[in-house]
Amino acid sequence: MEETGCMSRRWVYGKQDWKTFERGQENCYLMTNGLGGFSSMTMIGSAARNDHAFLMACVKAPNNRYNMVHRLAETVEINGRDYAISSQEYADGYREEGWRWLSEFSFKDIPVWNFHVNGVEIRKEAALKQGENTAVLCYRITNRTRKNVRFTVTPFYQFAPKGSEPKEEQHFSLKICEDEKKSVPDKREEKLAGEKGSAVCRVTSNGLSLFVMTDGRITGMPETAQKYYYAYDACDGRRERGMAKACHQIELSVKSGCEETLSIIYTMEEGKEDVRTAGQERSATWDSVSGSDIQRMVQDIVEGQEDYREGLEHLSGIQDENARTLVKSADQFLSLRESTGGKTILAGYPFFEDWGRDTMIALPGVCISTRRYEEAESILRTFARYERNGLLPNLFPEGKSEPMYNTADASLLFINCVWLYYKASRKASFVKEMYSVMERIIHAYKEGTDYGVHMDDDGLISAGSGLDQVTWMDVRVGEILPTPRHGKPVEINAYWYNALRIMGEFARLSGVKASDGGKGYDALAEKVKESFTEQFWMEDKHCLKDVISGTEADTQIRCNQIWAVSMPFAMLDEKRERQVVDTVFEKLYTPYGLRTLSSDDREFQPFYGGEMIQRDLAYHQGTVWTYPLGAYYLAYLKVNGCSPKAKQRVKGQLEVMESAMREGCIGQLPEIYDGENPVSSKGCFAQAWSVGEILRVYEALERD
Repeated sequence: MEETGCMSRRWVYGKQDWKTFERGQENCYLMTNGLGGFSSMTMIGSAARNDHAFLMACVKAPNNRYNMVHRLAETVEINGRDYAISSQEYADGYREEGWRWLSEFSFKDIPVWNFHVNGVEIRKEAALKQGENTAVLCYRITNRTRKNVRFTVTPFYQFAPKGSEPKEEQHFSLKICEDEKKSVPDKREEKLAGEKGSAVCRVTSNGLSLFVMTDGRITGMPETAQKYYYAYDACDGRRERGMAKACHQIELSVKSGCEETLSIIYTMEEGKEDVRTAGQERSATWDSVSGSDIQRMVQDIVEGQEDYREGLEHLSGIQDENARTLVKSADQFLSLRESTGGKTILAGYPFFEDWGRDTMIALPGVCISTRRYEEAESILRTFARYERNGLLPNLFPEGKSEPMYNTADASLLFINCVWLYYKASRKASFVKEMYSVMERIIHAYKEGTDYGVHMDDDGLISAGSGLDQVTWMDVRVGEILPTPRHGKPVEINAYWYNALRIMGEFARLSGVKASDGGKGYDALAEKVKESFTEQFWMEDKHCLKDVISGTEADTQIRCNQIWAVSMPFAMLDEKRERQVVDTVFEKLYTPYGLRTLSSDDREFQPFYGGEMIQRDLAYHQGTVWTYPLGAYYLAYLKVNGCSPKAKQRVKGQLEVMESAMREGCIGQLPEIYDGENPVSSKGCFAQAWSVGEILRVYEALERD
């Protein structure tokens, strides 16, 4: 598709968006580094969760994360008085309220803050470097007062695993570069030939080291601890208090009527960096970088992040403004997996890791719709390598642990991903490469494999027993299974039929020869179709059963039936498909997602929140999930023949995605909302399959 000059959205917020401290903490930004590390704070710069961090590093991709720079305290001294421009809520109830000086926050590829403090303007930019645990800051301070001002940044560190905090006895060792020129960088009269001073230090704690480089002054200070209150953990029953420590400050003086920049680099990378000075590239060790080197390095990382994300837009070829934003958001879930040497998809920020089911659901949108074909192949090859007894890992191995295979859908969705990849890329060679794995999957499902996954005499797939939870509605609360779904789940059998049809096509179309030319797959698929329509259809409710288990759960109206319409190969006739789509719309549709259970069901839970047991009991009992909305829109387009009128209706309904992307994590789509009135995002503030499935809808509107 030719480029037409369309660009992704730049999100701009003003003072009306943080009328109160609470409102200022409603939205956050997210930057990632492709290793599982990230930077995420609220738009007023506070840590409202224990998982918020300016630098959440990942020392072994993608899950071995450490909260390194938890937050930044920032003050400007004007005429002897300190003004905080940073914001934070403390455990004792005190609030640092720098948000009152914040005039504008914006995010497109990097977060940008603009502060105005009594004649002093401060512009702050931040960025991460792809492929490194490196975060940078650039402050541009314009002093329009008649007095000199001093700007100070105090980083508060944790050096603790994600989700925990430093122990009281954990101390931070500071080593400042001894070079005399570096120790007094604020003396501008000592600059040589326009050279800006520099300072470098190394902070060490808990077996970890962080290098800090700046063209300001680094000053050691007595170790100081702060204790925080995390409002967005408190409301969910998570750890609501935490602590971080500081051991140094970074300072810059700005004369009256002058403008200066303060550049800061935080990195866990050892050794040296290639830096550009006066258009030439040279190698410099951390203890020998100059102020100009640091400025250039920061600028290169900022510009590199912008160029990288702009390149993702162009590669995708997608035109819609919101969709192009989601293309860049999709990239934030892609990460290296060190244990396998391939790519993976992180399920969601800030909580989740990479799971097999989530990956197979998210991959079509995250990789194929965005034309990230190389990444798609890497992910599929990795999963193929770990296939066991026809199942794919739901959790990959970490250290000496073994993979976990408790998922009945990932393997069938793997076959679907290979099909969608083939349809987009036309690479028959990749189908041949994956064919034997897909054959083993089908064979294992027919003959029976782990977790009770097996084909019954009627051709349908049954799965799960006891305390197994093998579908995506996989919550377990002690000995309680709120949604057990043991038996024959509707979406598993929709995936099964789809996989059989795909294998028949692959046997004929890709050059891979089955002994019967694929007729065996076709014959079994016909048997599955006959059994499915006979056993799942509920004429009185004009929709499908959720599961066949012989319990009351069978006839509950849930969103899982939508995949029996939206998959590439489906079993229902046109009339029944339309009835499913209409029933889902009537009973389950909201603008931000589908309810997991009809609101007129006696088990419906209208709210999601509180302690973990409360959250888990509501998780799939009415809570709105964004990702099934993608399947609904694809199904709606299908039953209406992708007509111009149908496309226009979907486009109109998708317009509200702008408000969803503006709230919570800026530019992202969340995991869930309340079931009764979905007004605020909950769960993970950025969810891979939510982004991926909505991207598939945008792609269908433009390319079909």
